[in-house]
Formats: sequence, structure tokens, C-alpha cells
Amino acid sequence: MAEVLHALGGLPVQVDLLPDRPRIPEPEETGLTFRENALLKSRYYSRLTGVPTLSEDSGLAVEVLDGRPGVRSARLAPTDGERIRTLLKLIADADPGWPDSRPRARFVSALCLSLPNERIQVQGEVWGRIVPEPRGANGFGYDPVFFYPPLNKTFAQLTIEQKSRISHRARALRKLRTRLDRF
Repeated sequence: MAEVLHALGGLPVQVDLLPDRPRIPEPEETGLTFRENALLKSRYYSRLTGVPTLSEDSGLAVEVLDGRPGVRSARLAPTDGERIRTLLKLIADADPGWPDSRPRARFVSALCLSLPNERIQVQGEVWGRIVPEPRGANGFGYDPVFFYPPLNKTFAQLTIEQKSRISHRARALRKLRTRLDRF
């Protein structure tokens, strides 16, 4: 959340966070892509609240798994540790070269801002490789097994400052900010 607030800092807007609005049920995420789910959530919350709404859908897409876990990234298993173990097992089952192959993967962040007469959609992504053993204590989700070659570290080994410059979410937020600065 801090990443979003920082990226939108200086704009003439007031930001309310969904957790500050109790009793709003979550929509069912039925989209087949990150962009579809971000749009679905943005429209849904905008209709319920009556205010412009920014929503995100993000996740991990692994090439050897044909883009899975994709939009189901957070629902692959109940906890981060279980999600990582499940992911590594899926890769082992799909890739005969594992663990030496280090399959390519990308983190994706799709943002949708629903305004009264317009919707702005942007997407950011960052490519890396999946490593067979978790490394690092920072971050969350799949960060410990997502290796970023330019920095020779997993996302969980990066500082918050490093990650906030190169992450998929940071890239999407920069695109959104550029679009908003034109208003």
C-alpha cells in the first residue's frame, strides 16, 4: 500500500483504502487475465462506493507452466510457504531439466482506475527466473524463489528501496502516474 501512496503522492486526490471501508464484500475474480480482474474489481468497488477506484490484480506467470499460476497465484495454496512448495513441485513435474533449468517467469501487475467517464488500465511486468530453494527474508508471496538476474538476487533478498524501483507494481504505477500527470 505504501508503494501506491508514494507513487500517487503530489496528485490533488484524497486516497481512501478499502480496509478503511468496512463491510464491503469482495467480488468474485472471474477474469482470465490480470487486466480483466483489475477491471472487474475497479468497476465493482467504484459502483459500491461512488468514487473513482484504483484496483490491482497481480501474480506470477511461469513459462514452463504455460503462464500458471497466473491469476490464481494467491489461490494456489493457503499460505506463502505452501504456495512456494506447490509451485516448485509443479515445475519439477513439468520440467525434466529442473532444478538446473531455472525456468523463466514474470511477475505481472495490472492496474485499473475507474473514473466517472473513463477507465485507465496499465500493466507492469518484470522478468526473472525461478530458483529451487527460497532465498531471503524480505517481501512476500513468491519473492523468495523469484530470482532477478540484473541484481543477482531474489526479490526477497532486495531492500524495499531496490524492489520499489524495479518491481512489476512499481512499473505499473509509473505508467499510471504518467497517464494521470496528463490530466
